[in-house]
Amino acid sequence: HVQLVESGGGLVQSGGSLSLSCAASGSIASMNFLGWFRQVPGKERELVARVDNGGNTVYGDSVRGRFTISRDNVKNTINLQMNVLKLEDTSVYYCYAGRHPFPAMDYWGKGTLVTVSS
Repeated sequence: HVQLVESGGGLVQSGGSLSLSCAASGSIASMNFLGWFRQVPGKERELVARVDNGGNTVYGDSVRGRFTISRDNVKNTINLQMNVLKLEDTSVYYCYAGRHPFPAMDYWGKGTLVTVSS
């Protein structure tokens, strides 16, 4: 079993930056993929970024070049640095862990709200 707890969401102005962190515990070593997705009510889940056990990263088209995902294997955290935030980045952001690539997921957290204002 894996537990994931997100932190760092909040309100930020357009063009600003925000950093999210996800504390992972449990059988995290069995997960091949760790990452972030976001979801706005009424819309499908959207991959934000993910990192695999080899350190390879994949980003969603809408965030590539602005967001950076990192994994700290000592602290067991998955971090997301978000820069040049846009109004359309407003969403609930979830940390996830999975054995297979997104959209397959085995575990996810409760989410943290990011609101970008004009």
